[in-house]
Amino acid sequence: MPNAPQPTPPWTKLWPSAYAALDGILRNGMLLAIGGFGLCGIPEALIFALRDCGVRNLTIASNNAGVDDWGIGLLLQTHQVKKMISSYVGENAEFERQFLAGELEVEFCPQGTLAERMRAGGAGIPGFYTRTGIGTLVAEGKEHKDFDGVSYLLERGIRADVSLVKAWKADTHGNLVYRRTARNFNPHAASCGHITVAEAEIIVAPGELDPDEIHTPGIFVQRLIHNPRPEKRIERRTTRKE
Repeated sequence: MPNAPQPTPPWTKLWPSAYAALDGILRNGMLLAIGGFGLCGIPEALIFALRDCGVRNLTIASNNAGVDDWGIGLLLQTHQVKKMISSYVGENAEFERQFLAGELEVEFCPQGTLAERMRAGGAGIPGFYTRTGIGTLVAEGKEHKDFDGVSYLLERGIRADVSLVKAWKADTHGNLVYRRTARNFNPHAASCGHITVAEAEIIVAPGELDPDEIHTPGIFVQRLIHNPRPEKRIERRTTRKE
């Protein structure tokens, strides 16, 4: 990994590159939470840097595993992922191959439950009960409890070693603003990391963001990088005949 200079001035959370921002916080076997939904709102630059850093045996909590040549799919190509905690994995042939070959462990998690597991982890809540998944494979091996005659199952909050998220706009104190549907899982992922690294398309000085428009307060973000020209791909293009 390239040498990682410290951010300048010392009070800013802005780092010079994705490689510098990840330096010293990665290790084999760690749990990461990564924002995004499909290819929308994924931290492209940080995923590239994570791939090039070469850490292995990763467990990744993310809504999906990207596609074969983009997003988390890049980490599957290099066999850096040991386990995925995901809601949907239907767009990635390499994911399918590794799963069927027994090379990849998968913990399927209903989408709303996954979002709540991240939110709970960020709020310091170790677990919660939900009806989602009762009577399905999702409920196997999990504690059940009845409330008012209705059965619920216990889900654990997610507390990641490192979270990687994508914002539209940020200030150098780490306050984040997401853009429309690119917000998706990013706020929850940002809150549940012991260390959260964000990339943003626009960086402004402190005080330039309207406090009412901030989605993730800077207290949740430890490191920040500027990615002004991200490559925004479409996961599946559907057209109609004229």
